[in-house]
Amino acid sequence: PAVTDGPFPEAKEFLAGYWIVDVDRPERAHEIAAKASAAPGLGGVPLIIPIEVRQVMDARLMDV
Repeated sequence: PAVTDGPFPEAKEFLAGYWIVDVDRPERAHEIAAKASAAPGLGGVPLIIPIEVRQVMDARLMDV
């Protein structure tokens, strides 16, 4: 069988990570993601990288 590249970029082309932010509403998380996406990279050029925003918890639903 032939071996081909998968759907993911090679490690040298891709850096993954995550942030957990505590916000009151989803719109605020989107604002933070937009600023992070537009952060300057090498040479001061904005990165404009895709950022996925996911809800991981809702404190209002917790039994405290």
